[in-house]
Amino acid sequence: MKKNITNLILMITLSTSFAYAQKISLKKENLSPHLVQVSFDGQQGKNAVRIVKSPEVIKVDEPTYVKIKNFNFGEGTVELEAMGKLLPNAPDSARAFIGLAFHINSDDSKFEGIYLRPTNAVAENQIRRNRSVQYFSYPDFKFNHSRKTNPGEFETYADIAPNEWIKMKVVVRGDSAKLYINGSQNPNFIVNKMKMGANQTGSLGLWVDIGTEGYFRNVTVRKNKQAAISR
Repeated sequence: MKKNITNLILMITLSTSFAYAQKISLKKENLSPHLVQVSFDGQQGKNAVRIVKSPEVIKVDEPTYVKIKNFNFGEGTVELEAMGKLLPNAPDSARAFIGLAFHINSDDSKFEGIYLRPTNAVAENQIRRNRSVQYFSYPDFKFNHSRKTNPGEFETYADIAPNEWIKMKVVVRGDSAKLYINGSQNPNFIVNKMKMGANQTGSLGLWVDIGTEGYFRNVTVRKNKQAAISR
């Protein structure tokens, strides 16, 4: 009887998803810029990378990110620190946009992501404050589309601010994603049905948008991986 119970516990343990952590090196040789300008000036701390959207890209919610080379992500947890600053020549529509892109396909024509609008979080206008966090899916489900079809469902308020380091933890499982900010025990934002669906894989990207000087550091990934049952 005792042996059977031990075997059952072992089978349950081996069949359960587990995660392993990997610290991502943000060195030049590990990064692939796409429609952005990248520098490593170290002004915002050791191992921080500075990213600015290319001025030639006029549209918003575009594939403007730095991709992690040779790294495939499906399900798991991504943790990072990000800071958004407004550039001196930032237009009125700039919000110090910073975020994480994931499930990026090989030709950058499809991905999804969660990003922050730090200046919205400190605005006096309540509607803008309610739009401090955003989920979007490129190319067919940008922020303006979600506001027309699902108002309020894919954005929310968060207690953040520009010119400050913000800890982001994005947990992806199936077709859902949860965002935890600055060590919160409960999710600050939940996406119950991502537009690309479940079982997606692709690259990770550090994302910025118009008028923003984005800084990123301390990127760690824990991939969910299914262990085979030993017989």
